[in-house]
Amino acid sequence: MSSTEIALIALAIGLIIGVGVSLLVMWAYRAKARVELETSSAIPDGVADVLRSMDDAACVVDVSGLVLATSVAATRFGIEVGAILENQELRQLVRNVRSTGGTGTETMRITRGGLSLDPRLVSARASTLGPRLMLLIIRDVTEQERLDQMRNDFVANTSHELKTPVGAVSLLAEAIESAADDPAQVRIFAARISAEAARLGQLTGRILSLSRLQAADGLADVNPVAIDEVIMASIEAHVVQADSAGVELVRGGDRGVWVRGDAQILIEAVGNLLTNAIVYSPRGSRVGVGVKADGDVVEIAVADQGIGISEADRERIFERFYRADEARSRRTGGTGLGLSIVKHATQRHGGEVRLWSRPGRGSTFTIRLPRIETPVIDQDEKRKKKRARKAAKAAAPARARNGDRA
Repeated sequence: MSSTEIALIALAIGLIIGVGVSLLVMWAYRAKARVELETSSAIPDGVADVLRSMDDAACVVDVSGLVLATSVAATRFGIEVGAILENQELRQLVRNVRSTGGTGTETMRITRGGLSLDPRLVSARASTLGPRLMLLIIRDVTEQERLDQMRNDFVANTSHELKTPVGAVSLLAEAIESAADDPAQVRIFAARISAEAARLGQLTGRILSLSRLQAADGLADVNPVAIDEVIMASIEAHVVQADSAGVELVRGGDRGVWVRGDAQILIEAVGNLLTNAIVYSPRGSRVGVGVKADGDVVEIAVADQGIGISEADRERIFERFYRADEARSRRTGGTGLGLSIVKHATQRHGGEVRLWSRPGRGSTFTIRLPRIETPVIDQDEKRKKKRARKAAKAAAPARARNGDRA
């Protein structure tokens, strides 16, 4: 056989293979199109449009568990069109409802995107769409569970915290009655009752403050606020506490910086940080309050040279009633609400609070708030702010002795 004949045979074989591959590709495309047509026609009219408008994760599956249509949120749980519904609990729910008919709802924990991390608590509801199709709706209720748990913890912790001073007042009243003939003992017990009453008043006051900050309504009194006045009022309110503890208060940083918000709430937030810094600082040390204007952000930092906070406690330090050291906190009389108030007050003003700390080296709490341009303030407004600062200073001694951090 000549080389020419061999070349012609090879060319013919190539043409046959090319034509075969083309036919196979065309057949595959036609088969895919036919499946897509059958799939789209199998879904009732309007269901796909409804799915696309849903915020919850939802999908339509057939008897084999194949996903035919999804909502946008379904991808968060790894549910995609053309794939098999992988989660066994969801598939079991679908099978149960298919066998019984109607609808069925179950609460379960499933992972998102096929990962073992970040399990989510969901309420899954399956409904029949026909003899071969099922509608599955997955509502993520993890955040609702967290809020419910926080609410239950708050009620339980508040009840527990209120029992201590109330019980102490009751016992001290009995002690006074028993020592009615001993004036010296009566004076001692009376002083302790006053201390417990003050502690009870401080606790209830902070519970009310925290409740207001966590309410659905916004800030009641929003005005331009001079950070200089906030820092000045907070320092003036804690001078006596600092002197008694042998701690020096130092103010530094930028001046003439303004934010928008409620001045009294900001004064209380900075005051809570100062209270903790003083309580947990050694005698002879310094507590610094610094202000930094960084573009559109104002940073208010309260730094101490105290005992510091361990890494494990830093994760929970802003939780309500959390104390890193229960015994020490009982001695200092803290309520465990101060830092939680700081966090919520900062968030209410559109900011955040950050923490740096090292055991034995001290801690720095930094409040970051949106900055505004310096407004034009008339004399009446200045006098109003001055009166508010005096009122805050007068009210401070009742709460300035106690710390909440540890």
